[in-house]
Amino acid sequence: MEIAKHRLFYSLMALRLPLQTREQNPEHGLVFEFLAEQTEGTRKKILTGHDEGMIIINLNEADDAKRAQLRAEMHEPYRTLLGHFRHEIGHYFWDVLVRDSHEINEYRAIFGDESADYGEALAKYYEQGAPADWQENFISAYATSHPWEDFAETWAHYLHIVDTLETARAFGLQIHPRISRAESLDATIDFNPYAATSVEQLIASWVPLTLTMNNLNRSMGEKDLYPFVLTQPVIQKLQFIHNIIHRWQ
Repeated sequence: MEIAKHRLFYSLMALRLPLQTREQNPEHGLVFEFLAEQTEGTRKKILTGHDEGMIIINLNEADDAKRAQLRAEMHEPYRTLLGHFRHEIGHYFWDVLVRDSHEINEYRAIFGDESADYGEALAKYYEQGAPADWQENFISAYATSHPWEDFAETWAHYLHIVDTLETARAFGLQIHPRISRAESLDATIDFNPYAATSVEQLIASWVPLTLTMNNLNRSMGEKDLYPFVLTQPVIQKLQFIHNIIHRWQ
């Protein structure tokens, strides 16, 4: 749990995002609770989530077997502990960077109206699932449930991209496929992703890198490491998140 949290904070600090503890901001500062469902013979359902700066993580998510079982039960292509941290911190930064800012109208134009009843939206999602064409406009099926979740899922994805690209840069990765007409798949990751000028700069290296990672996984008999599709509407959402982060800086 702490290793995942430390990696999360590395990204937040690299992006120079505003961070306040509960001591600094008693009402909305960040605080984490890691809770177990089984305690002294009693069993209580623990929901991973966020509420006004408090991020709760169910300890089952740190158990590889239990997390894999949950992923299968929920028909998810991807579920990681770090992904949970990045998703929930997305809700926190929606409150900090979007909710009361002049960015709210642009947010609504891109993600939708967050005033839609959250509880009803989630109940409908879990009953009916995502629309058949969800991949055309959303990064994940869960992102279709409510504009808040769409933002948090896209925020988490932005952190996936910049952190993985920075690791690739640290290892000096260059991608030059030995196939004909593959110029569009070339990538030399020689820039700091945390200081990228635009999402397009990130995507230009990200797509070749993920294609490489997926093919390496297939060579090992594993599923694709990156089971996502970046459509233009999703890239627009990523650009919005990129903009609000770098405007803060």
